[in-house]
Amino acid sequence: MQRPEKLRYILYARKSSESEDRQVQSIDDQINRLQKLASDLKLNVVDILIEAKSAKKPYSRPIFMKMIQRIEAGEADGILAWQLNRLSRNPVDSGTLGWFLQQGTLQSIQTTEREYLPDDNVLLFSVESGMANQYILELRKNVKRGVDSKLAKGWKPNVASLGYLNEKEDKTIIEDPERFPLVRKMWDLMLTGAKSPPQILEVANNEWGFRTRKTKRLGGKELSRSGIYRIFTNPFYAGIISYGGKEYDGKHKAMITLSEFDRVQYLLGRKGKARPKTHTFAFTGLIRCGECGCVYTAETKRKLIKCNGEVKEYTYYHCTRKRTDYDCSQKKVMRDDVLNQLIADEIEKFTILPEFRDWALDVLKEQNSKEVTDRNQIFESQTRALAQAHDKLDRLVDMRLNDLLSNAEYVQKKSQLEKEIQELRNQAKETEERIDNWLELTEKVFDFATHAHTAFLNGDLETKKQILMALGSNPTLKDGKLAIEASPWLVPIEKAYPSLEAAYQGLEPAQVPENKERMAQLQAIRSTWRRGWDSNPRDLSVYTLSKRAGSAAFVPLQTSFIKFSMFFPANELF
Repeated sequence: MQRPEKLRYILYARKSSESEDRQVQSIDDQINRLQKLASDLKLNVVDILIEAKSAKKPYSRPIFMKMIQRIEAGEADGILAWQLNRLSRNPVDSGTLGWFLQQGTLQSIQTTEREYLPDDNVLLFSVESGMANQYILELRKNVKRGVDSKLAKGWKPNVASLGYLNEKEDKTIIEDPERFPLVRKMWDLMLTGAKSPPQILEVANNEWGFRTRKTKRLGGKELSRSGIYRIFTNPFYAGIISYGGKEYDGKHKAMITLSEFDRVQYLLGRKGKARPKTHTFAFTGLIRCGECGCVYTAETKRKLIKCNGEVKEYTYYHCTRKRTDYDCSQKKVMRDDVLNQLIADEIEKFTILPEFRDWALDVLKEQNSKEVTDRNQIFESQTRALAQAHDKLDRLVDMRLNDLLSNAEYVQKKSQLEKEIQELRNQAKETEERIDNWLELTEKVFDFATHAHTAFLNGDLETKKQILMALGSNPTLKDGKLAIEASPWLVPIEKAYPSLEAAYQGLEPAQVPENKERMAQLQAIRSTWRRGWDSNPRDLSVYTLSKRAGSAAFVPLQTSFIKFSMFFPANELF
């Protein structure tokens, strides 16, 4: 086909460095082939434009946009390109080219495969440009799938950070034997707190001769100022891969620990940008302000010790002061060690010596056989009453079947009997459950009183929390003082024990020799302690206290003391 000599073409060659163009001819090859095609077809090429940009997003190629402007201004009539996908891989640019063809602004788009003209069927151009766009969509999905897969496996999906290398065969990340130890030394210098990043940079470049990793186009140079800061703010060195706003656990060898990374962030003054941490506090939500009633919360603060560069962490408790209708004056914070001591002092009020625990449990065990007998009698009585109620219900059904009762009378009496049966069942179950456990739970009260103080001082956060919950209810802080409503089962110990312990301590062998007089006094103290329990041991037992509080209080009470068994080793209990 003979073309008018007036048509002026712009030769456009593009190749992106991204994966979309891996199989595309180089720019030089494109130009050579297109120049030959122009010569064969006798095309008038007025300019050659070269671009190394991706076409997957609109308005991202300045050379392409300049070409469109020139065509719109009438400086050229056609475009000569390798393929249609060299011109566009997105619907916006495709739409612009298609519209220019329809309007005649663009007289021809010539590729190595075919020519697109204004009077062509628009469907063909739309399909082929759509195929180029669809290729990018599919490519994006495949790339994302590959990236997600790599991240899930614990590997960074792009170039390894300085000090590491991409292992091409297994697609993993390994240590760079030349730079890994030097980068670690940079972290060590930073962790001392004695040198700033620019000072460390000076040492690395000038004293160690550090050079970046050499690639085809870049690298092999001194580490830059921005490069040293990239190292010290990159969680990759602590085994964390940060990608797409999320963090993943990496399988590469971590150069530093997470605590070391957090410390460097603090030294850099990047408090808000450091890796997120979840702190666990023992008493948040349990203690309330004694003035405004808001809960106490906790926070961790860090302090740099200038003399040695060490960073210390402190935990502080304070009132949340969330009431908008009241200006709480409790603005002082309380360090956790101070609060721990206040709670330990409260526990000490209910702490007894092992000898007193044993004396009280002797009485409780002696009474256990009587309790079993009483329980059986009560349970048998409740069982008989339940059987009688079932008999009444059976007779009621017979009377209704024999028309001795009207339907209304039958429904009323049946409802009353069913309610009575349910109440008897509940009573029997309550008797069986509560009496079966009263001795075991009361023993645990004394185990708690004997060992809780030591367990609190040496326990972890969960242990401290459980002991505070068992100690009492409604703990409050006001003016630096802790107040707790002691649990009912601990009140008798608080009232009766201190004077007996004082008398017992006065009979220690160091003060009183082992003789008949001392033994008699010791027996008197023992008898006094026993009498308090022997008069009615269950009056001070968990069973009685729970019974007074109602059956609903028994289950959480039982659960709490079962947890106590975790606080003390078995050989300390008995």
